[in-house]
Formats: sequence, structure tokens, C-alpha cells
Amino acid sequence: MLKSLNTAATGMAAQQTNMDVIANNIANVSTAGFKRSRAEFEDLMYQTQKEPGTASGLNAYSPNGVQVGLGVRTAGVQKDFAGGQAQITKNPLDLQIEGSGFFQVLTADGETAYTRDGAFKKDPNGRLVDKNGNTLQPEITVPANVSGIEVAPTGEVRVITGLNDVPQTIGQIDVVNFVNPAGLKAMGKNLFTQTPSSGQAIASRPGLNGTGYLAQGQLESSNVNIVDEMVNMITAQRAMETNSKVMQASDQMLQAINNLR
Repeated sequence: MLKSLNTAATGMAAQQTNMDVIANNIANVSTAGFKRSRAEFEDLMYQTQKEPGTASGLNAYSPNGVQVGLGVRTAGVQKDFAGGQAQITKNPLDLQIEGSGFFQVLTADGETAYTRDGAFKKDPNGRLVDKNGNTLQPEITVPANVSGIEVAPTGEVRVITGLNDVPQTIGQIDVVNFVNPAGLKAMGKNLFTQTPSSGQAIASRPGLNGTGYLAQGQLESSNVNIVDEMVNMITAQRAMETNSKVMQASDQMLQAINNLR
């Protein structure tokens, strides 16, 4: 009887984790470049009372055995890197990767990080930085006297200083990809860092080696589908309620046993 209490408790804990993941997805429905997560679960060890295939007589074997599961646990939280919808901003420094790949930025502590959020700005020195001041890599510095900036789909950055001037190339924006993007570590602030699970960063020009081209004047919206998340939330809520009913039923059965004379 006590096993059912503990088993139901693991189910409630798992659904709480599931609800936490869903809540984070819904909270970031308007976050540019955000990628939704999905909680994944696995069953715990089994208490084997009779092994499957155990001899039950002369030339006879138990077809199923007796194995009682002891609950569930969270096996992992999977990131879904499917592309989000394009959000047109007409800001020349807003960039979207139309396909696979990440922008590479250098954080204040000298660490290399990766992001899908292409909302870049100029710092006081004219360098392109993200909203937290992390410098885009390779570094791009925009002169102060430019009248227009153009980013080609292949990442080439050109500026115009006058209406009759020839556009000048000032740099190249590269993107990086990973063998296993789901293995990246989420650091918050729309940033990811490399891990042994993700593999090494592979830098290339946009459009090469399976990466997407760049689109200027637009951002990638979150890939969270609010309807799907609401359905998942209801499912998690009902699963939590069902596990609580199991605990109540187990408690009532223990109460009946305690009341025996």
C-alpha cells in the first residue's frame, strides 16, 4: 500500500516539473528567438516478484512474470529548435536567420555565447551589440557618418555615406551551427553556451553548410504555440489531479486497514 503512495508522489513531482516547463514556454511567448522546451519522462525501476519466462511447470513458462513499477522521473527537458515566425520591424539592425544557425557574441566576461535573437544595436563605439551589450562576432563597427546600412543574405555588411557614393563593405557576419543544438546550455538572456553534448561550434557564411540565410529588417518570433501549450497545461493538470486521487485512495485503504478489529 505504501508503494502506491510513493509512486503517486513521483507522478505529482513529475507533473510539477512538466507544468514548470509549460509555464516558462507561455511566459516567453513574445520573446524574440525563444525556443520552446518539452519535459521528457522515464519510468523508475521495477520490483520483480516473478521473472518473465520463469518455469511454472514441466515445459511451461510464465508468459509475463510479475513486475510492479515504482513511479516516474524527469529524464530530460528537450529544446525544440524549430523556426519561429518572421516579425517585420524594418529596423536595419534587426536580423533573422532563416533556417539553422546561431549568431555568435562575446559576453562581458570574455565567454563566447550563441543566440537566435538578432535584435542588434550600436554601442558608443559603433560596434554591433545585442540588447545586453554583448559584442557580435566577428566584430562589426559601423562608421559614424553613414546614411544607410545593408546586410546581404550571405552576411556581407555594406554601408552608404552619401546618396551618390558606392556602398562600402565593412565586415562579414558569420553564423555557427552545431551537430546537436539540443545539447546547448541555456544561460538566460536569449543566450546559449557550448557543452560536450552539443559538439563544437562550426562557423560558416550564412547559407553554407546547412545554415540559413540572413534577412534584414525582421526578427524571429518565439516558436511557442500558445494553443498547444494550453492543451499541454490541461493535460498536466489532470494528470496531477489523478495522481492525487491515487494518494487519497491509498490513504483510505490504509485507514480501513487501521480500523480492523
